[in-house]
Amino acid sequence: MTTIGVEEEYLLLDPVTGLPVPLADKVRAAAGVARIVADQEVQFELLQAQVEVATPVCSTLEEAGGHLLRLRHAIGAAAEAQGCRIAACATPPMRHGHPVAVTDQARYRAMLTQAPQLVAEQLVNGMHVHVAVPSREAGVQALNRIRVWLPTLTAMSANSPLWDGHDTGFASWRTVIFSRWPVSGMPPSFHDVADYDRRVRQLLESGLISDTGQLYWQARLSTRYPTLEVRCLDVQLRADDAVMLAGVVRALVDTALAEVTAGAPAPDCAPELLQAAMWHAARHGLSDTLVDPGGRSGRAGDVLYQLLRYIAPALDMSGDARQVTALVHRLLQSGTGADRQRAALAEGGLRAVTDLIGAESTTP
Repeated sequence: MTTIGVEEEYLLLDPVTGLPVPLADKVRAAAGVARIVADQEVQFELLQAQVEVATPVCSTLEEAGGHLLRLRHAIGAAAEAQGCRIAACATPPMRHGHPVAVTDQARYRAMLTQAPQLVAEQLVNGMHVHVAVPSREAGVQALNRIRVWLPTLTAMSANSPLWDGHDTGFASWRTVIFSRWPVSGMPPSFHDVADYDRRVRQLLESGLISDTGQLYWQARLSTRYPTLEVRCLDVQLRADDAVMLAGVVRALVDTALAEVTAGAPAPDCAPELLQAAMWHAARHGLSDTLVDPGGRSGRAGDVLYQLLRYIAPALDMSGDARQVTALVHRLLQSGTGADRQRAALAEGGLRAVTDLIGAESTTP
């Protein structure tokens, strides 16, 4: 069975004001002292109001979900001990009038010098799914095939409608914020792994990016692990929605790898169409139409059912079909995290939003 790993980023919010608080170092230290997480499971993030966690390598969705819940509860307890709480939302409902401090690492200090305003507004949290691939060449060929589904994944994961205390009109404002970096958005199509490496090398040698960590494509080859890394997802309010997305991503990659083995051609989709489809998905989430891999616009629910049909053999092979299908149906009925945040805002204002986020961030 193809292995997976999941990374999640959380905000640290003041429990009274709902504002981001720069306590990441203290929360990481508290989690380590309590011996509830391993050192490599809690990682630095760009800003001091953010914490990132990473699961171990997992074979099953049940295993991944168990680790995510353990990590959420562990970081949540450490945050409470420091007078704050974790928030599994992709943008803060409210922000300070002044920037949050940057984590004191050379790489982050360099980014602050390079793009101070972008760093100041980088209070965004994603979810990254790593899927093992048999080789980097296979990874590139799989990337060429899954990229047409990235807008659909973005719409499914949308969980960042609010910014500076108001509704942005976007379901995933995080996607818009991240798109402003030099190398971001939809990954291009690559001829092979040599083409991939050559183009990355040009970006590095030109000085336009300082390291491969600044390849902010929505999906890429991991430089640390033998995986294809899907990065277009907003962090999820609930852990089981994260599990659903991990299952969908693994099935997409498995389906793509099977197509590579069978010699099936990669879909031919114009880059400008994919770019616009991603913007549309970030704008509307699942509340409007989506553009399918063939470039056709259809109801969001219909495109999700098309996705489920496409990955059905892979879901059956991994034993994930029942769980993933049930969770996708619930998503269509209950809405995305963005939908739930907006409903809370309409019912009880920003306080209701922060209460919702706080309650659901450690809920199974």
